[in-house]
Amino acid sequence: MMDIQTSTKDSIYASNYLVAALQRQVFSRSSISAFLVNKEVTGGTNEENGPDRFNRIGGLEYNLSSPDNKWTGKAFYHHDIHEGTSFNDAALAAILKYSSQYLSASLNQIAVGKDFNAETGFVRRRGYYQVAPKIGYKFFPNSSSIANHGPGIESDMYFDPAGSFSLTDRETEISYNIEWLNRNIFSIEFENSYVKLDAPFDPTNTGGFKFNANDEFTWNEVGASFISDVRRLLNFEISGRYGGYYTGTRLTLDGKLFYRVQPYGSLSIVTTYNNIILPEPYNSAKLFLIGPRFDFTFTDRLFFTSFIQYNNQIDNLNLNLRFQWRFAPVSDLFIVYTENSFPTDYRVKNRGIVVKLSYWFN
Repeated sequence: MMDIQTSTKDSIYASNYLVAALQRQVFSRSSISAFLVNKEVTGGTNEENGPDRFNRIGGLEYNLSSPDNKWTGKAFYHHDIHEGTSFNDAALAAILKYSSQYLSASLNQIAVGKDFNAETGFVRRRGYYQVAPKIGYKFFPNSSSIANHGPGIESDMYFDPAGSFSLTDRETEISYNIEWLNRNIFSIEFENSYVKLDAPFDPTNTGGFKFNANDEFTWNEVGASFISDVRRLLNFEISGRYGGYYTGTRLTLDGKLFYRVQPYGSLSIVTTYNNIILPEPYNSAKLFLIGPRFDFTFTDRLFFTSFIQYNNQIDNLNLNLRFQWRFAPVSDLFIVYTENSFPTDYRVKNRGIVVKLSYWFN
C-alpha cells in the first residue's frame, strides 16, 4: 500500500493518491493479484471539481508461468470506477507465449474502451482492439561458425470497435535471423504497413501541411541490422531501413556504440537519422538524434550516470545527471538533475532537481 499527498500548484489542486495491491501465488509459479488506485482532489471545492473530483481504477491480473517456463502469459481486467460505468470504461488483455529451443510463438490481444480514463498513469490510446500474433523457428546446423538461423513472421493489427471492428492500423513483418558462434547476430526484414488516420497528421511533426483524417496509406520497407558480440568490452549495433512512408520515402539509420571500462563503468553513444521525403505541399525533413551516456561506479554503493541528448526535430538539448547511493540492501537515495535548453545558445528552457528515497523493510 502507498499513499501520497500533493499540494496545490498553480492551477492544479492538491490531491491524494492511494495505491493498494494484493498478490497470491497459485500453482507452482503463477500468481493472481488485485489492485485499487484512487485519486481524490483535496483542494478546491466540490462545485469547481464536479465529477472529476475522483478517479478510481480497480483491476484483477493473472500471471502465468509453467514449471518448465515454456508457457508464460498474462491476463488482466482494469475498470474505471464511477457512476454510470460501462464496458467502455474498461481495459482488458490476454497475452500467451510459448518458447522452446526451436519454436517460439505468441499471441497478444488487448482491448481499451473509448472512455477508459486512468489519470494516475498514462493511456496512450483509447477505443481500440489490438491483435498481435508472432511466430519464429530456429535451425541448428552442424556448422563450425553458425550457431542457429531461421525465419520469423509477426503482425500487429488495430481495429475500431465502434466501426464494426474495421481495420485502422497494420504492420506485418517477415524476417530471417542468423546467429554465429561468436555471438554476432545479423537479420534482414521486409515490412508492409497500412494506416487509416483518425485525425489530421504531419508525418514529420515539423508544422507542415497535414494529411486529412480518414486518409488511408499502404507502403513497404526493407531493412537489415547487425549486433556484435556483447561480451566484448567494445561492441556495437547498426541497422538501416528504406522504403515507402505515407506518400513519400524514408531512410532510417541507427547506430549504438558501447565501451566498458571495467570495473569502473561504461561509455555509450546512440544515434538515429531519418531522411523523410514527401511530395509538395508536405514537409520533408532530415531528423537527427544523438545521445552520449556515461556510467561510473565509485564503489559497490555509489553510482553516477550522465546522459545528454540532442534532438533537432524539437530543437532541444537535454541533460540528465543521476547520483545513486545504496545505503542498505534494496534501499537507495537518488538525486537527479535534469535540464532542457536550446542547442544554439544554451538558453535554459526548464530545469529541475528530484530527490527520491526508498527503503526496504525486512
